[in-house]
Amino acid sequence: MEVEPTPQPGRLNRLNSAVAETWIGKRFKLTERNSNFTTELRAGTATFLTMAYILAVNASILADSGATCSQSDCVPLCSDPSISISNCTGLDLRVIQPDESCKFDPVNPGYAGCLDRVRRDLIVATIVSSLIGSVIMGVFANLPLALAPGMGTNAYFAYTVVGFHGSGNISYRSALAAVLMEGLIFLLISAIGLRARLAKLIPKPVRISSSAGIGLFLAFIGLQGSQGVGLIGFSPSTLLTIGGCPESSRVSVSPLVTYLNGTVGLMAGGKASDKFLCLNGRMESPTMWLGIVGFVIIAYCLVKNVKGAMIYGIIFVTAVSWIRKTSVTAFPETPSGEVAYNYFKKVVDIHTFKSTAGALSFKDLGKPYFWEAVVTFLYVDILDTTGTLYSMARFAGFIDQNGDFEGQYYAFMSDATAIVVGSLLGTSPVTVFCESSTGIREGGRTGLTALTVAVYFFLAFFFTPLLASIPAWAVGPPLILVGVLMMKAVVDIEWDDMLQAIPAFMTLLLMPLTYSIAYGLIGGIGTYMVLHVWDWTSAGLKKCGLLKSRSEVSGCNGQLLAEEGPFRKTVHPEV
Repeated sequence: MEVEPTPQPGRLNRLNSAVAETWIGKRFKLTERNSNFTTELRAGTATFLTMAYILAVNASILADSGATCSQSDCVPLCSDPSISISNCTGLDLRVIQPDESCKFDPVNPGYAGCLDRVRRDLIVATIVSSLIGSVIMGVFANLPLALAPGMGTNAYFAYTVVGFHGSGNISYRSALAAVLMEGLIFLLISAIGLRARLAKLIPKPVRISSSAGIGLFLAFIGLQGSQGVGLIGFSPSTLLTIGGCPESSRVSVSPLVTYLNGTVGLMAGGKASDKFLCLNGRMESPTMWLGIVGFVIIAYCLVKNVKGAMIYGIIFVTAVSWIRKTSVTAFPETPSGEVAYNYFKKVVDIHTFKSTAGALSFKDLGKPYFWEAVVTFLYVDILDTTGTLYSMARFAGFIDQNGDFEGQYYAFMSDATAIVVGSLLGTSPVTVFCESSTGIREGGRTGLTALTVAVYFFLAFFFTPLLASIPAWAVGPPLILVGVLMMKAVVDIEWDDMLQAIPAFMTLLLMPLTYSIAYGLIGGIGTYMVLHVWDWTSAGLKKCGLLKSRSEVSGCNGQLLAEEGPFRKTVHPEV
């Protein structure tokens, strides 16, 4: 996708011309890729603002696993919770020593404090792994793609492998070891070039449609409540329906789970559904309407081809949301809102690792669950991260006729290396982020876009309180509109050929509805294989000489039989 850089007046024009002639401009091929320095900076800014939510979201999801916190972090409590442990004396009072149930509702104060400390560790781990991956991508691959711990794999890590507050099959420390082993295997596959070969095994209609499928996936995320504007909500009868109700009208939905202490709680895969069900007041959420205003701002700027459209929308919605005592504030006057506001007021906060770095353990190496996790992480990364990488490269217009793109070897190495680094720091697998398409839309075409994102991640070490306070309804609008831009890939699908159209459609459909890029690719590839079984079987039998009837020569397979079958001399007597 070629984007003509907008002529820059005055100083910017001189700056871009000067940078283009320097070693940096030549190293990153600014002129060759029809870009300029300020465009790359703007693209990196748009990408980072769109994906900055990962800092808080990834840390929150991984902290739900309990991370390095354990029963030993729980503190003794008085049988009457309103009385402190020092005053817990009397006939009807006794000191209760914590057991395994202290990790579940009502969560022990000591364990809750540990989770808060771990969450900040995980923010730093997210920053470092994203920074390193983006630097490798920018410097060596020279591609405008940013990396961060992937959504989906972090949920699988937290809620399936480790389990809510450590209630799963293996510990957090062992899960990190599984990610490390998977990362090393993934790095080896990338280093020897096998990953590129595996990627080319993905059928053409699936490769083409995956870009549009990812666009639908992003739009679906942007429409939801937890990471978007909240227009879509849960329905017990139809699964999804119109939402947009105020926070006070939403409830969580999840199955009942009985904990070790007999407490009954709500938990879906380790976590409640984040208040997706609207009881009443649909389409009355003030934050949803503010998000729609942001959508209109970005959409109008895109229509008028205004550069920086994504940035303007995000900044406007975020700035309005930071005003307290309004119906759209990101800091409501609730206990959680006060905690968020107090953290936001710090502006600058430098946090160092306390427990998650180097927390790996191989004690569960002999358990089948450990290897199940390794295999699952590996196949998800091969399909998900590779599919996303190719889709972003296609969206940027880098894919050639052979399905390759410049810098793909180092691109493959970048996310594999970041996975290894991330596991050593305490986070789940790292991947190329779909939100990179935001920067590509802004004109990013070189590794300077990725390096700009890396610089922002470095600044996030110091300004995490601000970045973690960008609300979901500010991020949702650009994700929806990036989905619009990525849909253009569907025109390359041969819709008249059902052998091409059906696998492509299944890929498009399953990515958003299964909430997984990997499952969408699996569905598309599986459909493609099933539809081609007869052709492949027939061709194999013919090559082996098992089909000898002349009738086999007729039709669309005639050429194959004439050249490779037992009737070659009969059909081509001149041979």
